[in-house]
Amino acid sequence: MKALVCSSLTDDFADIRVEDVDLPEPGFGEVRIRIRATSLNFPDILLCQGKYQLKLEPPFTPGMDISGEIDAVGEGVEDFVVGEAVVGGMRFGGFAEFAVVSTEGLQKKPSHLSFAEAAAYQVAYLTAYVALVRRANLQAGETLLVHGASGGVGMAAIDIGKLLGATVIATGGSDAKLQRVLAYGADQVINTENGFREQVKALTGGRGADVIYDPVGGDIFDESMRCINFDGRLLIIGFTSGRIASVPTNIPLIKGFSVMGVRAGEYGRQFPEKGAENLQTIWDWVREGKTRPYVHAELPLSQSVDGFRMLQQREVIGKLVICPDR
Repeated sequence: MKALVCSSLTDDFADIRVEDVDLPEPGFGEVRIRIRATSLNFPDILLCQGKYQLKLEPPFTPGMDISGEIDAVGEGVEDFVVGEAVVGGMRFGGFAEFAVVSTEGLQKKPSHLSFAEAAAYQVAYLTAYVALVRRANLQAGETLLVHGASGGVGMAAIDIGKLLGATVIATGGSDAKLQRVLAYGADQVINTENGFREQVKALTGGRGADVIYDPVGGDIFDESMRCINFDGRLLIIGFTSGRIASVPTNIPLIKGFSVMGVRAGEYGRQFPEKGAENLQTIWDWVREGKTRPYVHAELPLSQSVDGFRMLQQREVIGKLVICPDR
């Protein structure tokens, strides 16, 4: 079968290419999926650069969010059958024609979603759910400030924030992207090119945002500490800016806010019952039509590295999806 293989860890993805690899066989409690779509997440980039918290020795195949049809079942599998359309998450291995996954956490694909939409959903929405619900306890009527709002996890946060009854202020560095975000559901948008703290304060009557969702880090994180409400929650989602910020501890002390790290997958591993509830909730929401992911484009497996560069260069709105059979 064909798979995208990272042969060495480099910043420029020079050693990532499509190769022929062995077809995997499902073991006990596992199924093999003929992959129809795998969405690209920023951790895929970091993984291939050796900068992610999960460290893998090359060669390996990245890819976390997959959708497709069951091609074979292992012993002990009772709830899924060959030919069934499913979606699932994995830590790596998704950019391929086939993958073997455990049935634990596997979901039947909602019929109204395309394979691309289904693959674009779980990682982004699980991240936003754990951040906003489990960590920040976002309440109706509060103000949510979403940075990097045109990205996959940013748009998921807007979607869930509005569903929970929050007022959503979205930020980004492109007016064109922010117009798309505004149409997606944000209440207000701010271009961060010239800063954002004063605009956030103006929009909140001087109080600042109650919850700040930050996948960007660096200067964005630094300025966020200056426009957060007392008893606010500042969520660390990632650091796509490339700089890991530091927190002068006198600032959260004086301003009375909390800084919270978010690792959605690890949260589920540490608290398995809550992890199962998290997945059930986000998939119930999409089945009920309360949420829906935004797919920027679909690319063939042969153009995966092009997709990596598009995401790295901030050219993507929502999620970019790789489809092996295109």
